[in-house]
Amino acid sequence: MDSTENLPKIICILGPTGTGKTDLALSLAKKVDISVINFDSRQVYKELPIITAQPSVQEQSVCPHYLYGFLTVREKISAGEFVSLASDLIWREWKRQRLPVLVGGTGLYLRSLLYGLAPIPSVPDSVRDEVKLKCIKHGPEALYAELKKVDPEYAEKIHPRDRQRITRALEVYLATGTTISDWHKRHKPELKFSALKIGLIHDLDMLTERLAIRIDKMLSLGAVEEVENAYKMYKDETLPGFSGIGCPELIAYLKGHLTLEEAKKLWLKNTRAYAKRQITWFKKEKNIFWFKPQEVMLAWDKIIAWLD
Repeated sequence: MDSTENLPKIICILGPTGTGKTDLALSLAKKVDISVINFDSRQVYKELPIITAQPSVQEQSVCPHYLYGFLTVREKISAGEFVSLASDLIWREWKRQRLPVLVGGTGLYLRSLLYGLAPIPSVPDSVRDEVKLKCIKHGPEALYAELKKVDPEYAEKIHPRDRQRITRALEVYLATGTTISDWHKRHKPELKFSALKIGLIHDLDMLTERLAIRIDKMLSLGAVEEVENAYKMYKDETLPGFSGIGCPELIAYLKGHLTLEEAKKLWLKNTRAYAKRQITWFKKEKNIFWFKPQEVMLAWDKIIAWLD
């Protein structure tokens, strides 16, 4: 007997940024009654829909969409909080006879959802405050350098400016004396859902061209104004929502530290590096069926066969 036969079926459309994941989900919505659930850690911010490439209002009207644009930039969401929200939505939509389709590129969120979270002990407030103060004083890059020394394996998986994950990893290490990578290795995964994982992948050079075009489109849609308005509202570039790629570069432009062309080049460079890290993460995951842009119909065939 298949151990997953009584679990809700879900489809996971994953891969690096800019590969057309939303397009595939929306094409699926034309033939199957689905609900789309976001698992991208940047697309949760309501003040930044353009720069985080959230589905447009028109796209979201095609079918129910969840976990997009529901936090302010001053808030953050942990993997555990994401798992709780997404799990509730999956069960609810499944009972309503809608197929939950997870769309995104944050590998840790998806892994945690499918296999559960490692049981990491709580961290004392004193340790949290110590790390937070150090981050404010020296910046995320300095803490990232420290993390690379104590837990290079985890540091390799995250961005050098990802304050949330950097501080969390250091908090765990300082509080327990054990790296977050080791805590994860102690976890015995147990599948929570019956999932078909569809991965979309591009040649990196082709992807870089697509990312450059997407940045230009974001700028034409008002990305600069979007970041400027959010920054004026909160006046704190260290907030979680501003750590995503594109925001630091445009804030530097708005402050006069970079020209717009320099900001664009740095934005593209950082996005490309992020895409490479996403590819590295997902290539280590099991049971992903990978498809290139010209193989969308093959992806369709795989999905339909799995649903039958």
